[in-house]
Amino acid sequence: MPRAPTTADVFNAIAQPRRRQIVDLLARRGPLDVGALVVALGLSQPVVSKHLGVLRKVGVVAVIKQGKQRVYNLVAEKLKSVHDWVMTFAEHWGHQLDRIKERAEQRAHEQTESPSPLKPRKGQS
Repeated sequence: MPRAPTTADVFNAIAQPRRRQIVDLLARRGPLDVGALVVALGLSQPVVSKHLGVLRKVGVVAVIKQGKQRVYNLVAEKLKSVHDWVMTFAEHWGHQLDRIKERAEQRAHEQTESPSPLKPRKGQS
């Protein structure tokens, strides 16, 4: 089965780690120009521009021309489908965390009620 193009949907676009880094930077820092993204990511300008092009095609980022610069802004609403899909697993994660917490509390309770006897050191009886 052939791979879907990176611009097929948001899931395919953000499957690439560098594009997720760009999304993360824009989410944390706000609108950035290509130069700032190049410096932050430590990549060449053509590579960053290529990733931004993919993100633009799926609508995750928007570009605003300010003089000679192109400033990119995150369009977080376009990530809602990813959020909604991930949230289908939230109940599972919560249940697993609850089970871990219960086990830890049970073991802590058992240890405080019946501490294990200390073994004498060698040469001591």
